[in-house]
Amino acid sequence: MSDYNIGISGLNAAQQGLNIVGNNIANAATEGYHRQRVDLRPANGVQLGGFMIGGGVEVVGSTRMVDKLLEQEILRLTSSLGQVSTEVGTLQMIETSLGEFSGQGGLNAAINDFFNALSDLSASPDMFEWQKNLVSTAQSMSHTFRSLGEYFATLEDQIKLEAQNVIQQINVIASQIAELNDEIGRAAVSGAQVHNISDKRDQLITELAGLIGIETVSREYGAVDVAIGGIPLVLGATSTSLEVVEQSDGSLALGIVGASNYTTEIEGGRLGGLFSLKNSLISNIHSDLDSLAKAIIQQVNQYHVQGIGSYGSFTELTGWLVSDPDQEFAEYSDPPVSDGSIFIRITDTSTGAVTREEIMVAGGDTLNTLAAAIDALTGVSASTANSRLTISAETGYKFDFLPGVLSGPTTGGLSTDVNISGIYTGAANQTYTCEVVGIVGSGDVGVTEGLQIKVSVGATELTTVNVGAGYSEGTRIDIGDGIYITVESGTINLGEQFTIEALGDSDTSEVLAAVGINTFFSGTGALDMAVCSDIADSPERIATYLGADMTDDANINRLKDLKDKAIGDLGSLTIGEFYRQMVADCGQELFIKNLRTDNIEVMVKNLRDQQSETSGVDINAEAAKMMVFEQMFEAMARYLAAVQSMVSDLMELVR
Repeated sequence: MSDYNIGISGLNAAQQGLNIVGNNIANAATEGYHRQRVDLRPANGVQLGGFMIGGGVEVVGSTRMVDKLLEQEILRLTSSLGQVSTEVGTLQMIETSLGEFSGQGGLNAAINDFFNALSDLSASPDMFEWQKNLVSTAQSMSHTFRSLGEYFATLEDQIKLEAQNVIQQINVIASQIAELNDEIGRAAVSGAQVHNISDKRDQLITELAGLIGIETVSREYGAVDVAIGGIPLVLGATSTSLEVVEQSDGSLALGIVGASNYTTEIEGGRLGGLFSLKNSLISNIHSDLDSLAKAIIQQVNQYHVQGIGSYGSFTELTGWLVSDPDQEFAEYSDPPVSDGSIFIRITDTSTGAVTREEIMVAGGDTLNTLAAAIDALTGVSASTANSRLTISAETGYKFDFLPGVLSGPTTGGLSTDVNISGIYTGAANQTYTCEVVGIVGSGDVGVTEGLQIKVSVGATELTTVNVGAGYSEGTRIDIGDGIYITVESGTINLGEQFTIEALGDSDTSEVLAAVGINTFFSGTGALDMAVCSDIADSPERIATYLGADMTDDANINRLKDLKDKAIGDLGSLTIGEFYRQMVADCGQELFIKNLRTDNIEVMVKNLRDQQSETSGVDINAEAAKMMVFEQMFEAMARYLAAVQSMVSDLMELVR
């Protein structure tokens, strides 16, 4: 009977070998399939007389040709490639949208055009054509900012939606993996072969790795658990549903559906790329764009609110719509309002008399309290109708916020007339004290030897100027910082003094810019930047002057020079430097991501080649095996036939 057993075992082994070879060949083009091998070993022999007779061949089972370490590395790199490919694709679109490498200009060109228009206007501040040109270039720059702001806002929304779509795919795949885990476990317990099912499950795990970074743990009976960022996604035959939400700060977060804990630390796969883009890469570029727009808006407005244009002083100004006229200024953020003062110049148009009134502003004040303080002044009124600050001049008056100096002393005086003129060039608000010195008793202007006026700021003496012998009455005397005094003829006395209040900033609180009074730009960032309608409708309102006689170009020069000013909110960079750095950072990030993509693709290809050597199906090799098993089957069949023939002959002899 051992002869029959040997033959039957050989036939069975050949049949099993052919089955596995056939399965391999049938799946030669199946993605994720791992080549299988029949495992054979000699069967236990039997003792027959003094001889040990072989027992044929035993089919132990089959083996799936898998290098687990190699497979884990492929999963890891698949996740990395999925993330970096997603990042590269979006960064390329962003680079194109900025327009700096397309040869068609872009935001940088629009900013340069704006400052070039300011420079042109500075040469002829009252020329209407240059005023219109400045408005046009400012509108073009604002439009470019808004377009980019809208682009980034839309892009971030699209990324959020795509992340939510990806997490749905992840949930579906996780459910399928759990089902296959269950099927594999039940089959393994019953002793059935589970290689093909395991390949299906592992292919799903590979697809999952392309969507998100995963960790896998093999369990008993062939099950594989899957976790994402410490969150269990698949545990045996059970899967967990995940969701992506947008947090209050705009960042994306991942968590279990219905749970209260979420994480933003997601890496790997397409979802990791989307998280990186939304929470870091794009948000940083978008934030830089907003910072640039905000800096231009605030810096231009800060100077513009203080000046006047060829239109002259104002009879009425209306600010922006605010959410709540009773909101405290301390809560303002775009731009912020700080404790300080605003100085409003009120001119009686019938007499030419000018007064300057200071209004203190504190964090606890509101738009309503500010309006009440202005309304209490003679010559102007104010209200907050429709939640906007409106300042109106009473009949026979005009107002403005010009800094600099008034035409006469702020306090005190001399026994003769003193006139103040010039455009104050200092940045800080200062009070200059001018005192008669150099004589005993009194002296005559332009006659008395040694008659002088000492100019001081606080306890610091700045200069001493001659108004005695050699001075021609009515001649302007430079006392520094662009300020001049003129002393008329007459007798003045030792110790007489007067003060000059020189303002470099007529709004130290920045409240005027915050509520939109005499501003050039409106908006708080790239998305809503625009030229104020008053300026767009009346370009002659562009605040080019700081002098009441409107013969200077001081304010337009301040605005023009903003191009080369280092701005604290931009990291002490100029506007141009900050933008170039923003574009360079984007380009550098894209370069690094492209380089990493190329490297990972090469590594994945090499690993895939190694995987193919271990797990891939070689048709020629399988055909060779098939011939071996086919010949083995035929030979065993002949062997059994020979055994049968011998048995038949023996039975004939016995009869």
